[in-house]
Amino acid sequence: MAVKKASEMFSKRLIEDVHKWGCMKQTGVSLRYMMEFGSTPTERNLLISAQFLHKELPIRIARRAIELETLPYGLSEKPAVLKVRDWYVESFRDMRAFPEIKDTADEKEFTQMIKAVKVRHNNVVPMMALGVNQLKKGMKLYENLDEIHQFLDRFYLSRIGIRMLIGQHVELHNPNPPLHTVGYIHTKMSPMEVARNASEDARSICFREYGSAPEINIYGDPSFTFPYVPTHLHLMVYELVKNSLRAVQERYVDSDRVAPPIRIIVADGIEDVTIKVSDEGGGIPRSGLPKIFTYLYSTARNPLEEDVDLGTADVPLTMAGYGYGLPISRLYARYFGGDLQIISMEGYGTDAYLHLSRLGDSQEPLP
Repeated sequence: MAVKKASEMFSKRLIEDVHKWGCMKQTGVSLRYMMEFGSTPTERNLLISAQFLHKELPIRIARRAIELETLPYGLSEKPAVLKVRDWYVESFRDMRAFPEIKDTADEKEFTQMIKAVKVRHNNVVPMMALGVNQLKKGMKLYENLDEIHQFLDRFYLSRIGIRMLIGQHVELHNPNPPLHTVGYIHTKMSPMEVARNASEDARSICFREYGSAPEINIYGDPSFTFPYVPTHLHLMVYELVKNSLRAVQERYVDSDRVAPPIRIIVADGIEDVTIKVSDEGGGIPRSGLPKIFTYLYSTARNPLEEDVDLGTADVPLTMAGYGYGLPISRLYARYFGGDLQIISMEGYGTDAYLHLSRLGDSQEPLP
């Protein structure tokens, strides 16, 4: 199938508009600002929020659309990447076609439109993974593709921001919000509770794949709460626990010894809340540590095959994926001013330190 550049698929005027908006300055917001602004979702505040998004989202989307056209090693020409690029240009077109938002009726219509944009982009991560996989298959060495890694970090970090802004705005319309929530943000989130739920989810996947699963012990103050986005924390802890479960399970699969438990410790400091996930799964060789945060590294079999249809279908949850869990978890941590570090002892096990900023006043990083 002949590769179609965006200039052939979309009108010249639209592509020029993409390039014009892609040069404009992005505006970041902090978790604290989102929380304070959204705590009174009056019609006026929702209108201001929609007007901000109407200007901000096309800038962010245009930047990614431009980058998708200019990737190295022929990645831009891979069919899966072309599909992602089309989603971005279509979303930009929808945003720009929407008239000025002047009243509540406009705002409600705009909210429905951005909701549809979010759904359109549901499978961007696996689709990009498929594109990178298509690239990898044609290459001998992929260890030095720093440009690709840096692009994917920028791309996925920007995607987290876009989805957070849309999701936050949409959720502020919920007529019956759960207690202590402001959109996506839980003002009294218990990290212990989220860690427990994420661990149970990861264990059930482990049971499904292996028929058994190591125990998980969680330590910390159950009454401690702080403002954060529970879905983000769930995703990060789930990923870390899933990796630990797999390492321990595979190390002890033929052993007579009982698999040692995974330990999760939640510590509340003045600046950070830190969650440590420790396992005795044999660790990672020192030579392999630099690779664990790259997008082209996974020790597991890749669940994404070429014939997979990733239109809007859900991608199956498997125990190990296409090597994206750790780098994307680190981006989620960094989005609100935190970080993720991995320390390993080969022959023993691995400790993952997930730092979450407790202050909530760092601005979104804007790649």
